[in-house]
Amino acid sequence: MIQDSFLYLGVLMGLAAIVAYLEKTFSGRKFFKFVPGIVLIYFGGAFLKTTGILGDSEVIDSTYSNVRDVLLPTLILLMLLNCDLRKLVKLGPKMLLGYAIAVVSIVAGFVVTYLIFQGFYAENTWQAFGALAGSWTGGSANLAIIQGILEVPENIFGYVLVMDTINYSVWVMIMFWLVPFAAAFNRWTKADTAHLDAVSEDLIREHEENDKQPGMSFIHLIGLLGIGVFTSSVAATVANYLPSFGTVVNATTWTIFLVSIVGVLLAMTKVKSIPGSMDIANVLLYMVIALIASRADFSQILQAPVYIVSGFMILAIHAIVLALAAKIFKFDLFTLGVSSLANIGGMASAPLIAGAYHRALIPIGVLMALAGSFLGTYIGLLTAQILSWL
Repeated sequence: MIQDSFLYLGVLMGLAAIVAYLEKTFSGRKFFKFVPGIVLIYFGGAFLKTTGILGDSEVIDSTYSNVRDVLLPTLILLMLLNCDLRKLVKLGPKMLLGYAIAVVSIVAGFVVTYLIFQGFYAENTWQAFGALAGSWTGGSANLAIIQGILEVPENIFGYVLVMDTINYSVWVMIMFWLVPFAAAFNRWTKADTAHLDAVSEDLIREHEENDKQPGMSFIHLIGLLGIGVFTSSVAATVANYLPSFGTVVNATTWTIFLVSIVGVLLAMTKVKSIPGSMDIANVLLYMVIALIASRADFSQILQAPVYIVSGFMILAIHAIVLALAAKIFKFDLFTLGVSSLANIGGMASAPLIAGAYHRALIPIGVLMALAGSFLGTYIGLLTAQILSWL
């Protein structure tokens, strides 16, 4: 049984590194298309915990809290350096409306589903659903962030990870399966795609200019880490002096909020052009997931089926609302697909579904996913607060 803090961190970092290597090496295999590396890390860490390899002690608990509190805000800041909100204006009101409707439909799905199945859930499931709502409105990073803010019990967190794998995978397959039917769908909604074609040309030109920038170097890495850790430490210090409101708004919430504001502001400066921010952010994300997994125990895993059914109900409500909105506002299938996966899939899926329609549209998927990475945390917290009142 591991009780030493240094060995504890070493094992988790090793686990994250092995999974990242396997995911990169065998990225073309079907397995990794349906089971993301983050999920493998979680189940690997949970296995170590459930089998007793990772023990319980005050030293381990303290190490977990301290390291997570440093990594989370740093991770957020580095991810947001790629989110220049000014670029979102280029997408036009219809694309942004589609995204907003997708967000509302997902939150509504969580609320309705929670009301129906509330009696079958484990205690404090509202916290876990808040974390999943963050993931399904922005990406996996928000899942980890909200878990840290709300301190979601690790056992229940395992259930939503199962939902985030199974339900998400099925939904992505459906979105890609619908691509060949885009023309028929657009005729049904009487959609006009001329604006998307014009926007995509501008974005792809800007993307090509960015590719000409120099590669990542030591100065870039140390600079990004310095900015991230320094900003996070200052934000955490200031947050201790700010008021708390209920179970959602606490010192951690304030820290995340302050770091997010700084990240968005820096994304409008030359700092955004420093290469390597997403690479470092992904390293931190994998480590945070490994830390969370190290506290999980799957002794109640038999309760997972009701959570999987819940996930499909949430997605069904999401689909119905999008279909109605498409007919009312004359949305094209591309707008709905990217809006949906920018929420539910984040950066891992939105650019892919955009590229499935046309390669020139990939930057739009990236921009939509970046918007979700910024907003997902707050939407997830809002969902958790609503569910806590039910």
